[in-house]
Amino acid sequence: MAAMSEFDDATHLNDDGAGEIHSGWDINGNANGGYLLALAARHLRAVSGRPDPVSITGHYLAPGKPGPMQVDASVVKAGRRFATVSGQMHAAGRPLLQLVGAFGDLSQPGSGYEHLASGPPELPPFAACVPRSRRQGQVEVAMMDRLEVRIHPDHAGWVHNDRNGVAEMAGWFGFADGRAVDTLALLMVCDAFPPAVFHLDMAPGWVPTVELTVHVRGIPAPGPVQCVFRSQFVQGGFFNEDGEVWDSDGRLVAQSRQLGLTPLA
Repeated sequence: MAAMSEFDDATHLNDDGAGEIHSGWDINGNANGGYLLALAARHLRAVSGRPDPVSITGHYLAPGKPGPMQVDASVVKAGRRFATVSGQMHAAGRPLLQLVGAFGDLSQPGSGYEHLASGPPELPPFAACVPRSRRQGQVEVAMMDRLEVRIHPDHAGWVHNDRNGVAEMAGWFGFADGRAVDTLALLMVCDAFPPAVFHLDMAPGWVPTVELTVHVRGIPAPGPVQCVFRSQFVQGGFFNEDGEVWDSDGRLVAQSRQLGLTPLA
């Protein structure tokens, strides 16, 4: 029997939604927002009876710490094509994450018409890109032991305080143990890169997520996925970040939007 991947082990839940926030998927001891979204979405997906998240939004209510937690979920409406599910993750008597998602079957063909205003980011080969460091200024990014995040060399200068002033971060994503990137893992992908605002005039630090929405547009082809994240507006202690994820066949497989707090030391 094949060993379970680290991601699948860390997002495993009982049928009743009971599970654990695993250590090692965190930034300075706080669980990564994309990991928490994928962890909760696994139970929402099971409750929906559909194989794929199509659109999911999470509002982050408190930092997630390693330890037991519970995801409660209920179907709001089950239609022919989608099932809408609401849910909440809570631990130690307090809510951590409030969610609503639509789930469906992305293996079913949709409309044949397509219009894409842009394509995948122009990236050097995977091996020529810069591995994301476990250190982010004074912040420890423990999840990098489990992920293969490779950053475009032109987007890696912030590590050495050489910021280009353009809030864009692009690169490749894969799992260190070779696990395939599927539709559930795309939720993790959309929060795995250093924030694009690190290219601006601010020190890198922990960036708490207020809200994260992911639209899953397709089932990824095998291999690492290509990603680009951009921030347009930083104001009042908040920033937005819009993401795109493209598979090895050059097809758009996910989009994301995140509202975050500007970096905390």
